Amino acid sequence: MLREYLTMRDIVGPLVLVEGVKGVKYEELVELEFPDGSRSRGNVLEVSRDYALVQVFEGTRGLNTTQTRVRFIGKSLEFGVSRDILGRVFDGLGHSIDGGPEIIADKYLDIHGVAMNPCARDYPTDFIQTGISAIDGLNPLVRGQKLPIFSGSGLPHPRMAAQIARQATVLGKEEEFAVVFTAMGITFEEAYYFISEFKKTAAIEKAVIFINLADDPAVERISTPRVALTAAEYLAFDLDMHILVIMTDMTYYCEALREISAARKEVPGRRGYPGYLYTDLATIYERAGRIKDRKGSITQIPVLTMPEDDKTHPIPDLTGYITEGQIMLSRDIHRKGIYPPIDILPSLSRLKEKGIGEGKTREDHSALSNQLFAAYARGSEAKELMVILGEAALTEEDKKFVEFADQFEGNFIAQGEYENRTIEETLDLGWKLLRLLPREELKRVSEAQIERYLEAKKEQKIPVLVTGDESAPKD
Repeated sequence: MLREYLTMRDIVGPLVLVEGVKGVKYEELVELEFPDGSRSRGNVLEVSRDYALVQVFEGTRGLNTTQTRVRFIGKSLEFGVSRDILGRVFDGLGHSIDGGPEIIADKYLDIHGVAMNPCARDYPTDFIQTGISAIDGLNPLVRGQKLPIFSGSGLPHPRMAAQIARQATVLGKEEEFAVVFTAMGITFEEAYYFISEFKKTAAIEKAVIFINLADDPAVERISTPRVALTAAEYLAFDLDMHILVIMTDMTYYCEALREISAARKEVPGRRGYPGYLYTDLATIYERAGRIKDRKGSITQIPVLTMPEDDKTHPIPDLTGYITEGQIMLSRDIHRKGIYPPIDILPSLSRLKEKGIGEGKTREDHSALSNQLFAAYARGSEAKELMVILGEAALTEEDKKFVEFADQFEGNFIAQGEYENRTIEETLDLGWKLLRLLPREELKRVSEAQIERYLEAKKEQKIPVLVTGDESAPKD
């Protein structure tokens, strides 16, 4: 039942206070009619006695407290879903912006979703290939996982997010796979880049794109990831598809949340962010996962920029508590001209062992991953020692590990932006790099694996070190 009021009392930024209301509910959708006849939408943030605090999606310019009509719709914001949303581009509120025909919805779903019963959750166990060796080989993405990318301002995380969106796939099974790509707080130039990248490779046919621009209202940014996840849940659990949700940049989302919190005059928490930031992020991240007896799944890759490259900042800190690992991008590696600039040592995929191995990737994947990590860590330590004491202080073994670390960065981590490596190519490249080390130092792989993958391929040439951004490993 529609209820209309002319009792607006106050306007503060994107918020309006309406008094004398009855039967209003939290998150209820609101329609505002301006004095000039134009209309806008909002939702209820807070209800107290006969007052309702409403946030307006399109801004409050043109409103006044005496002539603006406020209608409470009686339901929350919904997104119309059907299979036809694949290949389409929407704004942050779910309106199509690609000039295509109107979507005929099979159903309308509340953008806040329904909490997933913990007892109904199924454990993530299947590997998703991204085509990026530093992820697939050492920190693999598992279906149903939440694996964020921690980046910094100026690092190429937009290019990396677009590359993952183009290349990601499920191996070995004839199952439908799609990407829901969400960009928040980006410029028009970045939006054009993302859309053109999808169209260039025809990846848009299996993607749903949501774009929230930097000049869009902050309150719209709050709804953008929820609309995208609503689309993902429909595709995954109604149409039995495997969905990868990429959300960039979650830092802009959190800043919008802080802006709204300040307008509500709430007591700030760490660095001015609201005290409920953890809870709010959890309502987004925990919508990923698998459900027992359902074929579909939702996997998330949130991308965030750490202010001042500080991983103790509230946004990456709280994200790390909720998610199952992180992919760290390094400014030092980026300065070397290496793309993608993934820092292996602080990166982690907590579900790695559940998604790799025989029948999923290859039986040597786990042991090879551990050996590559250990060798690169030792080589990095030797390089740090060399800076302090000089090369003369290194043993012959240390020098070999230094060479391995350089070759590892230049050939395994580095790859072209449009280079899509299979998991077999990634693992074979790792074995070729291990030939740089003495056999007695390979303590994390078995003798049988050494004989099968190392000795049998000795006739292959060692990769040549390259450090160019667009370069691919050469044999």
